[in-house]
Amino acid sequence: MLRRHAAREPAARTYARALPIVPVRARGLTIEGADGRRYLDCLSGAGTLALGHNHPVVLESLRKVLDSGAPLSTLDLATPVKDAFLTELFRTLPPGLAERAHVRFCGPTGIDAVETAYALVRAATGRNGLLAFTGADRAGTAGALDDTPAHAHDARTRCLPCPQDYRLAFDAGGEDGAAFAARRPESFLDEVGEGAPLPAGVIVEPVQSEGRVVPAPDAWLRRLRQLTADRSIPLIADETRTGVGRTGAFWAVEHSGVTPDVMVLSHAIGGSLPLAVVVYRDDLDTGHPGAPAETFPGNQLAMAAGTATLAHVRENALAERAATLGARMLDQLRPLVSEYACVGEVRGRGLMIGVELVDPWGADPQGERAKAAAPGAAKSAVAEPVMPGSGPHGHGPLPAAPELAAAVQRECLRRGLIVGLAGGAASVVQLLPPLTITDEQAAAVLDRLADAVRAAARCRGGGTAAAP
Repeated sequence: MLRRHAAREPAARTYARALPIVPVRARGLTIEGADGRRYLDCLSGAGTLALGHNHPVVLESLRKVLDSGAPLSTLDLATPVKDAFLTELFRTLPPGLAERAHVRFCGPTGIDAVETAYALVRAATGRNGLLAFTGADRAGTAGALDDTPAHAHDARTRCLPCPQDYRLAFDAGGEDGAAFAARRPESFLDEVGEGAPLPAGVIVEPVQSEGRVVPAPDAWLRRLRQLTADRSIPLIADETRTGVGRTGAFWAVEHSGVTPDVMVLSHAIGGSLPLAVVVYRDDLDTGHPGAPAETFPGNQLAMAAGTATLAHVRENALAERAATLGARMLDQLRPLVSEYACVGEVRGRGLMIGVELVDPWGADPQGERAKAAAPGAAKSAVAEPVMPGSGPHGHGPLPAAPELAAAVQRECLRRGLIVGLAGGAASVVQLLPPLTITDEQAAAVLDRLADAVRAAARCRGGGTAAAP
């Protein structure tokens, strides 16, 4: 089967190339392959499975719709299933937005939702262009994102650096780095305002998922909210991957107390089925009867599954559970930074966790310093071991190590653990377990991941990581 699919599908396949398995059964955190092997799934459909595979409340919601004889696709018509979904969604929204929100159903992907949000703010403001931040997963889809300099006013999407502590964008981390990062969009918006129209909107991920799993500093987000509000620029929060309890709050913007003008929701919002919506402040609604409409906004099964998922997460305080368990998992993973020179940083929020793999051998071809930092190595092997997260002379982070990250992913799979890779260089091993993961399962995940890092680091220390 794997050979047939490799022959018939494009080379652009992502997950199938790294994870050569054929899932046939799944429940909760566990997937069973066609070969009978069982895996702990910490990819969770790229975060779509907030409750894991085939959760009973999701299956029951689907059976009810199927058994009712209701239509399964209804364009934008009102239905009882849709009404229940909207009612539950409004229960969870940040209060400042829920009080005056409208919801637009669009195509079923996060890309569709970002495009819809961009069209919405463009129509509302009469302006073009978005301001986004480096590492953003989908902002570029709203208008030919490339490496266009920020001063090119005709660019549809312009990017500024996103603050982070490990790979410093401003030669400073922590509060100083966040404060400096906040001055960049302020200066940019003031400069643009003098020479060209302001952008139609500013889009930000509260925690970048594909962009190395980088949480945005809360103070920085609050300052960004103030900057956009002062200039009447809609702030768009891309909660495609961070929503529905993933980061330890129902919506990741809640960590900072920020209320955006627009929220882009997908992935877990459909309860494992394709669904995407844009939630926005009512005064941004400039739609008119007869405007072009989507063909597939009325997926009744996805709305039913989404309602069940939203209600279960809310009623069982799974966001709070994600905050507690995620903090514990981060604490237990962080010692990897001091144990292995190839682990640059462990970071994340809630149950969105990233382990960045770096190359301590790049500036040390013989690998002597890295070997000295390996477990069990003689401490006198070198006088100055590599410091985790620094270059050979203590200046700046070490280079990204995508090959090593891929090796860790393979070693995880050998041990029955499915993980994803994130970052532009795919050098960050990402954990996105379902919010229903138990303490015992979390311990097993951490043990297998640590063992995989150990195996990959040991192999790399002696040369190239072994192929599966």
